[in-house]
This record gives sequence, C-alpha cells and structure tokens, in this order.
Amino acid sequence: MRLTRAGEYAVRCILYLCGKGQGQLISKQEVADNADIPAHFLAKIAQQLAKNGLIEIRQGSHGGYVLLKQPTEISLLEVVETMIGEIYLNDCILRPESCGNSETCAVHQVWQKVRRQMRSTLAAVNMEDLQQGKAPNLDQVVSP
Repeated sequence: MRLTRAGEYAVRCILYLCGKGQGQLISKQEVADNADIPAHFLAKIAQQLAKNGLIEIRQGSHGGYVLLKQPTEISLLEVVETMIGEIYLNDCILRPESCGNSETCAVHQVWQKVRRQMRSTLAAVNMEDLQQGKAPNLDQVVSP
C-alpha cells in the first residue's frame, strides 16, 4: 500500500491548519504556499476534508479554511482515510466474496492482522503531536 498524493497533501494541509489553531481562518493561498500544495489540488482536497467535518471552507475574497476540531482530536488515520477511504491491503479483505478461500487461507489472516495493526498505529497518532514534531511512542500501541 502506498499513500496517495491526495492523502499526503491532506496531511500537510491539516498539519498547517493545526499549527494555526482551531477556529482560525487561514487563506487558501497561505495554506497552499506554506504546505507546498498546488492551489488547484488543495481545493479538491479541502472539499473532502470539509465533507468529513475536519475543516470549514469559507468562500469569498476573505475566505479560506477553518480547522473545526482540536488537533488532539484528529488522528492521522482520520485524515488518511478521509482521502483514500478505509484502508484495506487487498481485495480479499475488502470483498471476501471475491476469494473462495478467504475463510481458510492463512495469507488472508495475515492481511487482516496487518490491516488492524496499521489502522491502530495511525489512529494512535494525533495531529497536535505531529505538528509539534513529537514522535509518538508507538511501542505502546496495542492492536485489536
């Protein structure tokens, strides 16, 4: 699995807005320039982030983006899955009916465990820690 460019840009956008604080109106151009995101791409990303309730988009000459949640309440998993959908490693996890061996296949069980571990790790990381450059202690993450 590889994070899409949209996913990477969404993380950059949210990190930048977290640095400015919840409720602060930040211009689209400021976000684009400081987060190194092409402005036309940022508009598309912002729509998804707004649809998921992470930001508000304000239109007009004094418009921009407003972070709606506290940075501690936003996980890396939430931002990534806003852009790419729920993380699955392969089709047999996403659509078990696509594989007749899903129930008994040992590889299927491995994919399930890796998926759970990845999602748990991303869920354990919040945007405030990342924005402040704190490396989260992932050794304590317990996977379901």
